Amino acid sequence: MNYESILNELRPTPEEIEAVNETTEKVIDFINELCKKECIDAKANAVGSVAKNTWLRGKSDIDIFISFPIDTDMDELKEKGLYIAYKTNDALNGKASEHYASHPYLTCDIDGFEVDIVPCYAIEEGQSIISAVDRTILHTSYIQKHLSKEQEDEVLLLKKFMDAVGTYGSEFKTGGFAGYLCELLILNYGTFDATIRAAQNWKFNTKIDLENFGTAKDFKEDPLVFIDPTDKNRNVGAALRMERYVDFIVASRNFLDIDENDSEKIIEFFKPLQKEHLSNKSNEEIAKDILESFKDRQTQTLVLKFPIPEMSADALHPQLLKTVSSICEKIEMEEFSVFNYDYWTDEERFVIFTIELNVFKQGKYYIHKGPKVWPKKACDNFKKKWQDALYPLDEFMVLTREREFKTAKEFLEKALTDDYIHIFKIGKNIKEAICSDECVPIEIDEFLNDLDSQFDYSTSNQTSEELAKDYLNSLDDFLNPGQYIKR
Repeated sequence: MNYESILNELRPTPEEIEAVNETTEKVIDFINELCKKECIDAKANAVGSVAKNTWLRGKSDIDIFISFPIDTDMDELKEKGLYIAYKTNDALNGKASEHYASHPYLTCDIDGFEVDIVPCYAIEEGQSIISAVDRTILHTSYIQKHLSKEQEDEVLLLKKFMDAVGTYGSEFKTGGFAGYLCELLILNYGTFDATIRAAQNWKFNTKIDLENFGTAKDFKEDPLVFIDPTDKNRNVGAALRMERYVDFIVASRNFLDIDENDSEKIIEFFKPLQKEHLSNKSNEEIAKDILESFKDRQTQTLVLKFPIPEMSADALHPQLLKTVSSICEKIEMEEFSVFNYDYWTDEERFVIFTIELNVFKQGKYYIHKGPKVWPKKACDNFKKKWQDALYPLDEFMVLTREREFKTAKEFLEKALTDDYIHIFKIGKNIKEAICSDECVPIEIDEFLNDLDSQFDYSTSNQTSEELAKDYLNSLDDFLNPGQYIKR
């Protein structure tokens, strides 16, 4: 397949490249001059996709890492790293915001580009990392050294394909393929075509070891094992979730099933999914359609909305997944049946759990099972507690008891309180918020019929209407799984 027409849309324009390079050089030159002038033992390095020529048009985020000697005290690295970053931002008329990963770093708006300025340690290949970002310079150097000019285009195709089918991005929210992993896959298989042809036959725990370190056998639990060529003890695919791994395999098969002459359909796999059933509709119209879909499923869907504490997105998402999973596990233990669940968040103000139940109401009574009939002592002890209420059923002594909770909603109303919250595995930062008076389980129809009040706020980058639209889009994904991996 000739992908040139697609690549013409993916490659950055010459003007874009020139502008990115100019800003990158400007930032690096300033940092290095500042370090020289103030006798700071540090050096600026361009890293990431821009430095590797593997960035997609319009995705020109610039990453500058300031490397310090490995014997630098961590507190000194943090202090001097932020000092350099703020000085750089101010000198280049940027607009800065401070963030925190393993240590603080600065994100600056300089010349219209998002520039991350991150301190790190200057480790050598094979050395143990001191901070989580220390390998990044090594990764950049490895790709620059081994990836051919022709393969840069192959990386663009793979990244765009993965993005279109919802499997690109290693942040926890997505749990997909990192950019570095995409680049390594192209190095291993040679081309985009060869990569997806191989992917269609991947199994659980597929192992790839470019440098033949022989350490892949040590990673038995990960869906995909790709040994980092700069660190034999690291799996580049460690953050890849099973769902995204499987999605990519099936998407590859779907893509390869297309007639090679059907160029229109092939191109569709490199474009964002067009949800025609949602297009040109107001939020109210979309909400109405979604409610009809839920009604048709003959389930009951509960919504939990609660405020979130200030925390990074990378920290937030694991806690939310842990929390909603635990809640659904306990619902199941109460003999209600969870059909599906998910969460949505604007990452600044609120979280919404969506829990769909196949069995959401129970009869008044249930059978409480005691010991088997055969051990008399155990039966006698059971009888002391329950007296004449006992009777045999099959080989067990049992009694009929009234349920405490007739509906899943009743269970959640009582369980999500300070007195009972301990029964769940709640993310440590989420506990207080989910026990607040604001977090009350309501049915999906009540929630969607009141969209305006539910989204009567805005965030730093979204209006209330945009937030509502984003949530409704997530509900459409909830109702129609798998739509991204096929066209």
